[in-house]
Amino acid sequence: MRKKKKILYVVEAMGGGIFTYIVDMANELIDTYDMYIAYGVREQTPKNYKEYFDERIHLVKVESFERAINPIKDIKSLFEVRQIASKIKPDIIHLHSSKAGVIGRMAFNGSTPVFYTPHGYSFLMENYKPMKRCIFMLIEKLCAKRNCTTISCSMGEHQETLRLTKNAIYVNNGINTLELQKIIDSTERVDHPFTVYTLGRICYQKNPTLFNEIAMMLPDVRFIWIGDGELRNMLTSKNIEITGWIDRSKAIKYAINADVFLLPSRWEGLPISLLESMYMKKVCVVSDIIGNRDVIRDEENGYVCKELEEFVNSIQKSRENSYSRQIIDNAYKEIMCEYNTKTMANNYMTIYEKSIKK
Repeated sequence: MRKKKKILYVVEAMGGGIFTYIVDMANELIDTYDMYIAYGVREQTPKNYKEYFDERIHLVKVESFERAINPIKDIKSLFEVRQIASKIKPDIIHLHSSKAGVIGRMAFNGSTPVFYTPHGYSFLMENYKPMKRCIFMLIEKLCAKRNCTTISCSMGEHQETLRLTKNAIYVNNGINTLELQKIIDSTERVDHPFTVYTLGRICYQKNPTLFNEIAMMLPDVRFIWIGDGELRNMLTSKNIEITGWIDRSKAIKYAINADVFLLPSRWEGLPISLLESMYMKKVCVVSDIIGNRDVIRDEENGYVCKELEEFVNSIQKSRENSYSRQIIDNAYKEIMCEYNTKTMANNYMTIYEKSIKK
């Protein structure tokens, strides 16, 4: 029997959509590879996060990982990650998110194949001042000179990557439809008023101000924000319910008993919450940004909006127009064909195997 090759994932941003992505990918690949995950814990990381992973997966906590930029801790993280890799001796190293991408590309530049997936570039984050975003861009350009291949999670992110390096490919994000379907099948469906929901941290990126304005324009519609965050005070409209941080099964229950998924984000990679909503056959109304528009085509498999009025009109059309059924079906078919874990994992395995054989 052929000995399994070792893959080391390095991920600091172990929360939200990235957490779901890491769980799905690692669980999908464990039959083929010996999987190791060097990770950090965030506020959004589930308390029982270890239970999400196949018991054969090796979880190694990086004690010095910290979300904020901290030169001393970041240098410490670099050496800690390098030490972890020296013990594991992986055949492939895959870095996930910007922080791990910088630290990992500085830590590794040898014979072991290294890959990096940004999951949304920091220099695209509009909450930072232009000067800071330019610094992030410069850091990415410098890191891109290292011996590493960037694997973007969407075509839009890939186009941004090509501004930094030609050593780039892309694999669309995907979701674990089998795991999601199990939760859906065990979820009680209840009568409910017409409901619009979103999911994630209540932060600048997710644009709670616009979410609130849309809710105020539709006072007879129920709005739910599944999650919590530092900007929850921006959600003042009386028809908005905030769930706080809840486990996955409860979050899916809210989503199943809703009608429209609203994602007015200022930037994204390729949102797992969007893909899951498409699979759950919800009408998806999204902002016109990278990631969202890579998946959603206006009035074909969802609605892509720029202005407040467009969001409001799209939600109203979803409520009144029987054409929504065709939009929902188109979105669901695309998940089954393209944006699922099986397809994503097969694409990654092809890339990994080519790198090992070189």
